[in-house]
Amino acid sequence: MSSIPHFPLMIAGINKSQAKHTEVYSPYNDQLIGTVDQADHADVDQALTTAHALFRDRSQWLSTVERINILEKAVAMMKDQADTLAAGAAEEGGKPLLDSKVEMVRCIDSIRACIDGLRNDAPHTIPMGINPASQHRLTMMRKEPIGVVVAVSAFNHPLNLIAHQVGPAIASGCPVIVKPAENTPLSCFRLVEIFHRAGLPAEWCQALLTENHDVAEKLATDSRVGFLSFIGSAKVGWYLRSKLAPGARCALEHGGVAPVVVAEDADIDKAVPGLAKGSFYHAGQVCVSVQRIYAERSIARELAEKLAAAAEKMVVGDPLSDKTEVGPIIRKGELNRIASWVQEAVDKGAEMLCGGQTLPHNSYAPTVLFDPPANAKVTQEEIFGPVVCIYPVDSVDQGIVKANSLEFAFQAAIYSQNIDTAMAAADRLDASAVMINEQTAFRVDWMPFAGLKHSGLGTGGIPYSMEDMQVEKMIVVTSKGIS
Repeated sequence: MSSIPHFPLMIAGINKSQAKHTEVYSPYNDQLIGTVDQADHADVDQALTTAHALFRDRSQWLSTVERINILEKAVAMMKDQADTLAAGAAEEGGKPLLDSKVEMVRCIDSIRACIDGLRNDAPHTIPMGINPASQHRLTMMRKEPIGVVVAVSAFNHPLNLIAHQVGPAIASGCPVIVKPAENTPLSCFRLVEIFHRAGLPAEWCQALLTENHDVAEKLATDSRVGFLSFIGSAKVGWYLRSKLAPGARCALEHGGVAPVVVAEDADIDKAVPGLAKGSFYHAGQVCVSVQRIYAERSIARELAEKLAAAAEKMVVGDPLSDKTEVGPIIRKGELNRIASWVQEAVDKGAEMLCGGQTLPHNSYAPTVLFDPPANAKVTQEEIFGPVVCIYPVDSVDQGIVKANSLEFAFQAAIYSQNIDTAMAAADRLDASAVMINEQTAFRVDWMPFAGLKHSGLGTGGIPYSMEDMQVEKMIVVTSKGIS
């Protein structure tokens, strides 16, 4: 047991020796890999009190120069520890090491983007001197931190999600309290340790797990919270939004049931590798994972069979192996749910082209279903597993109608060699982003990332999160010396 890491509460001023704790297990082999203390109501109150007092005392605010220096040092430390951090994320989250290494690169780049945001930020003006009332005046619009940020994170990107939630808060000058997912807290605590060692005072970034949902709700909805960043289920996110204190802002990132429309003139051979990656990356446990493909009838069968052939070649197994392409499902309960949804689809008439099997080590075979019925769960809801469905349609227009038929809207895609077809589809698809000849999970960290309708509220992406975590203050200078 001595070799298993333990993380106490990262709450400034608290050093509990008898706290309850969470045990963290590898989803691949069920081995205990770490323990983390849990916060109770008093602990959460202490964290909020500390963060709010810090925000209210402007003499303690960190200057832009200080924040840039801290983030630059953190980037250097992350680069030095990149392999270790990536391996740790793969072990606790099950994302294959090859993909976890890419995530670590993105994590570093996300912090760099925070630095760039600070370097490029500048006050702007509001026009004055254009009528008698505004003569002899000059304005400056300056940004200030919004207040205490509470970040509630998800399991599927345990490094880069923390970078996207905590990094902008630090850059914006907000005290931040982060609650990682219970399945993958170790990466979060390791990153927060790096920020502290880079010079960020402990009070500015606190990390904790809560002992139950009531304590977590208290953390997110307390009146001292200025901004809630939530990544997780729609049910929880919309509920927390309804409980926010007056004036508190939020950004919610939920799931999608990402649609792809494939025209009959699409280059199938070029499309299949990307669609396979988008369907089975992190075992489909991604909010914009490819799930529904609406292909024109003349090419639907060929596309489905080629996608199934690609799926069958994928290596499923140990996430710490550099040969693994698809790792385990995060929890046994989710594994069982995925299997039941696939079976329901087959029972209702879907054709299983490959997969449909529960594998050892909490894994599920990459699965391709052909033409599930409209009332199947795999058609109506986010499966969050390595399952993709291909539906033959009579036209691109019909595919768009079906793609838009759900209450979810996040990222979507259209494959076509005809620019008019592609642009018309991009214009009509319900989505915050439409990829042309690219799968739905494409993302870089400085682009906007936003769920619409049931899929979320607000816009993610480093510069957009920084904007959300700040308020603008207008200063008006009146002087006869100003013409």
